[in-house]
Amino acid sequence: MTIRHFLNTQDWSRPDLDALLAQAHVFKRERLGDQLRGKSIALVFFNPSMRTRTSFELGAFHLGGHAVVLQPGKDAWPIEFDLGTVMDGEAEEHVAEVARVLGRYVDLIGVRAFPKFVDWSVDREDRVLRSFARYSPVPVINMETITHPCQELAHVMALQEHFGNPGAPATDLRGRKFVLTWTYHPKPLNTAVANSALTIATRMGMDVTLLCPTPEYVLDRRYMEWAERNAGESGGSLRVSHDIEGSYAGADVVYAKSWGALPYFGNWAPEKPIRDRYRHFIVDEQKMALTNDAVFSHCLPLRRNVKATDAVMDSPRCIAIEEAENRLHVQKAIMATLAGS
Repeated sequence: MTIRHFLNTQDWSRPDLDALLAQAHVFKRERLGDQLRGKSIALVFFNPSMRTRTSFELGAFHLGGHAVVLQPGKDAWPIEFDLGTVMDGEAEEHVAEVARVLGRYVDLIGVRAFPKFVDWSVDREDRVLRSFARYSPVPVINMETITHPCQELAHVMALQEHFGNPGAPATDLRGRKFVLTWTYHPKPLNTAVANSALTIATRMGMDVTLLCPTPEYVLDRRYMEWAERNAGESGGSLRVSHDIEGSYAGADVVYAKSWGALPYFGNWAPEKPIRDRYRHFIVDEQKMALTNDAVFSHCLPLRRNVKATDAVMDSPRCIAIEEAENRLHVQKAIMATLAGS
């Protein structure tokens, strides 16, 4: 039997994504249900979490299910992922056993595993997530690795609510000008949310601008190619720009994220002075004034007055809190759909 996982939105058809979003809107209106009654999910966290853990645990509870949280290396055994390895180091067990045993206990498995930030050619293979999917006899959900598909759907749901009418979300976002802007951060961060924002915005047919300081900050070719293909299929567009004013001009949506430049992956010292020169990429009132009364959002957590100013975050045009809430609803839709299948 083929197991259906939720590893990337790119793996799901547009009608299936639309169905997930429609179900999420229903769950937002009617929070409690029994779709997961008698079912359980193991939430495997290799990295910290606040919103993801809370929303998955509560989501399972709201639908009558139960969540078990595991942190390998802390409250669970360290795990090995390579085959052929002589396991005489820290790892106590192999993912081949972990995934299959968990699959005997639970109905779903969620995995959160960030890159190691040493070698992008290795990290881009997403081996932790894909190893779980390879061995698991139950559906696996990506809770953020090198992409963040749950965040994608929460963001789109917030945009549908904003551009729609009360009780009638806008399902058609085509023609909206969407700016995905890099912002400064004192540390090089994961590209996961940026990869996902680019993927879903082009999938929804928006006219997408990737705004970043230099060509070194353009995202991995895999996600650029996904975005190019999506734009062609959805009727949207994609362009890369290093021009702040030109990118913000007329924008309907500004989505901010920090990430490290991939050419410096694992050798971040030379990248730091480059990053430090572009602190002015912060989202502020002056830049937002150039837009078409755009909404602003971010996946959170956000460093105020580093990534975006207080005025932007506290503006009624900021929908970051709505997006964060929507994580709960879209994840319930994902869990209910996968558990039902």
